[in-house]
Amino acid sequence: MSTIKGYDYGNAGLARSPVSLQELELLKKTVLWSEADETNLRKAGEVLRDQTDAVLDLWYGFVGGNAHLLHYFTHHGEPNAEYLAAVRARFGQWILDLCHRPWDQAWLDYQHEIALRHHSAKKNKTDGVQAVPIIHFRYMAAFIYPITATIRGFLGNKGHSREEVDAMHDAWFKAVTLSTLLWCYPYVHEGQF
Repeated sequence: MSTIKGYDYGNAGLARSPVSLQELELLKKTVLWSEADETNLRKAGEVLRDQTDAVLDLWYGFVGGNAHLLHYFTHHGEPNAEYLAAVRARFGQWILDLCHRPWDQAWLDYQHEIALRHHSAKKNKTDGVQAVPIIHFRYMAAFIYPITATIRGFLGNKGHSREEVDAMHDAWFKAVTLSTLLWCYPYVHEGQF
């Protein structure tokens, strides 16, 4: 994990999340998070562990096939392949972190770091690149669906029953919604999150 460029999970130098652990618990309650979801998300992580490259191929094919999404990795209209590769490696690690890491202060702080890297506050700085300076909020929220819908097929690749796949998929959907919501923090006016 330490060989992924810009992957700073647990780094003491990261800013503390402005969302408290108590607020995180209320958000979990709001998305109907349960102990069963935690178990099913861990199971999903095991199912996805050796499929992350295939998942990323699908997601990156989607981004690359849509000029309005690829735009966020460009400078003067030209995609930056190194930037795309660096983000891809961290995105793959995010899949595993989402499923396997405890949702504690370190996890919450890293979600905030990811949020800042999508926003003009820190976009492009981790990789030292010139690219579009912000990923617009509308795509943060809209991306919940493709990241959720496309994962179902991968969850069904290991011989689990339909009920097990449904349970893993539900847990994934809730986890992605929660994670993306945390990534939206910098886009909201002070005191309105």
